Amino acid sequence: MKKIFLILCCVLMAGCTFQTKHRGYVFPEDLESKIATVKTTNQLQDLIGSPQVKTIYGDEVWVYFGEDENYHGPFPLTYDNKTVLLAWVKGKSITKTQILHDDDLPDVDIDSDETEIPAAIELNALQELFNNIGRFSPAGLGQ
Repeated sequence: MKKIFLILCCVLMAGCTFQTKHRGYVFPEDLESKIATVKTTNQLQDLIGSPQVKTIYGDEVWVYFGEDENYHGPFPLTYDNKTVLLAWVKGKSITKTQILHDDDLPDVDIDSDETEIPAAIELNALQELFNNIGRFSPAGLGQ
């Protein structure tokens, strides 16, 4: 009985892994001091790399984002160390930079509802199956 209990405990502990994956950019530890010396887009690209997003309307802003994704076995996914770097660009020079951390970023709740599509046809699995009969040609016929 003790052996079975020990084996069950080992199996349960194996399911409770703790793992952290980094998503986005890995920023240097002293980001604030390094960004303060950056004056051109080439220097910024050498330091961090190409931006994830460049705005297309209004002022040109380069956006860099990085965060840690934490897995704790069966518990929900958590995120921390969120960092956003914003760099306002004019030509090849950087006019302003701003660094946002976890506390500066708003929490956004995603709504679980779905938007209806006008005139959408909803079919069940059986209707979908029969609806696709004859739509596809055999391989090699070139149609």
